[in-house]
Amino acid sequence: DLLRRDKLTTTMLPTKAAFTTLLILLQTLAPIFSVEIQVASSLSQFPYDENSHLSSHLYLFPGSGPCQSTIQERLSSLSPEALYGHVPIAVVGEAAETFFHDRPIPQDGSSPTYEDCPAVCIDRGIDASLVAHPMSYKYYDSSNPDHAGNNFLGSLSCGRVEFGFINYYHKPLSLQWVDPISGRRQHLYLLERLERNTKFIHTYVGHRFVAVDTENDDEVILDHVVEFNGIIGIKNHVNPHEKRDIKKAVQNTMGGEWRKHLAVTRTFSALGFDKGRLPDDIFGSMRAFYYNNRNPPHRLLEEWDSKGVYVNYWETDCNFMQIPWHLKHKWQGRLKDLVEAWAGVPLEQTDLYGVRQYEAGARLLTHVDRISTHAASLIVNIAQGNLTRPWTVEVYDHADRLHEVAMEPGDIVYYESAKALHGRNTPLAGGYYANLFTHYRPVDDPMWYKKENPEGTPEPLIDVGKCELVGKPDEYSVGAVKCENDAIGPHLSPTMFQARSGEDLYQWWLKVGGMDDGETIDEL
Repeated sequence: DLLRRDKLTTTMLPTKAAFTTLLILLQTLAPIFSVEIQVASSLSQFPYDENSHLSSHLYLFPGSGPCQSTIQERLSSLSPEALYGHVPIAVVGEAAETFFHDRPIPQDGSSPTYEDCPAVCIDRGIDASLVAHPMSYKYYDSSNPDHAGNNFLGSLSCGRVEFGFINYYHKPLSLQWVDPISGRRQHLYLLERLERNTKFIHTYVGHRFVAVDTENDDEVILDHVVEFNGIIGIKNHVNPHEKRDIKKAVQNTMGGEWRKHLAVTRTFSALGFDKGRLPDDIFGSMRAFYYNNRNPPHRLLEEWDSKGVYVNYWETDCNFMQIPWHLKHKWQGRLKDLVEAWAGVPLEQTDLYGVRQYEAGARLLTHVDRISTHAASLIVNIAQGNLTRPWTVEVYDHADRLHEVAMEPGDIVYYESAKALHGRNTPLAGGYYANLFTHYRPVDDPMWYKKENPEGTPEPLIDVGKCELVGKPDEYSVGAVKCENDAIGPHLSPTMFQARSGEDLYQWWLKVGGMDDGETIDEL
């Protein structure tokens, strides 16, 4: 496993002579190392921080039967570095049942090899309430080539991670890997500026990187040891501001978004949206990633240069966390199954946007998404905190009635994002709110939006009869509005607002923002 630490990229492999020397050295030193192994019968015995998140990566294996001695013998031959930051824990009783109840465990009297024994890696940062639900790829799989040769700990299931570097320094920098044995630095990439030049690298927990200004006596601008899957910024972005009439820009934008939503013919559901819940395993994976990357320099200002006025970045920060590619792949495949079940058709993935974290005062204009690629989509609420009122996602159904959906962490909203107008125009009341967005379209059909609905598609719900407010005007997603047709669901806005034009959308933006039409708002 330790040897794998030097296989960062194909450009970083040591020479044959150096590799052989390192192998002999490690084989000589291995017996002097001692790895401490803990025993846990309950999940409450795992190491948690003050926020009830795992404070370390874990490597779990059965703590009874022949697998215990087999794996312990294997671990005793490793240096602590070869664990890649993972705490080895032999689980027994309730803890063993939680993680291995559906996996074959060799019984007493057998002589299993390391490959015969189950094991699982758990990511640092996961919530205590979700730690019992690792994604399936986190388990040892003898048929997985990445786990072959006793390399489970050095695989993408455990200690091998993907980490990104984004440069907001005022010039390009040399990104360099620091050899853990010799301390020598090796140039990997010229790291150009801005998000579009982000570099993601497969590396290992414990590996060290520096970003160097080669034009200034090799000044080290960043010196970082990788601890988890994630991203790091070298400095932070600064969004430029320009002198413009924000209200006029919003009014024009609303007119354009209204016209775009009318250009889509095909629908997938009766309302154009629905609310659901993430499975615990993928929610736990997302929560661990978010928790580990939630603070600067991992969390960075989102680039809004020349992207319009959809987010009020000139009034409040809008932060962003890019997601490593292999995590995107794992998440999006699982999420696609959920969206296909909702949309009722085979889909292909087109995009998974990173984690956007809105701050107090944030607003998101009503809009629709990219027409050729964003047919059926998901909003995932990963985290929120210190809100003084719910920050509802506003979605318009096929009759352009406004629904306001309240979400909690782990909730998802399915929506036809190229057709169903959506936004969050009411300013975020305190705290923060972190979402992830993923998008799909019918397989091999970039012109899906021009086609009539196939047979079996639910009819759009247009007429729901008379509606009245039966709850409170500040109650959301609990059926505060009652209609003659119950199929309208529990999310209809207590305002019972229905849009008929882009101007109506603009007036809604003014109303919920506490503005009047005569007030002037400039960006600067």
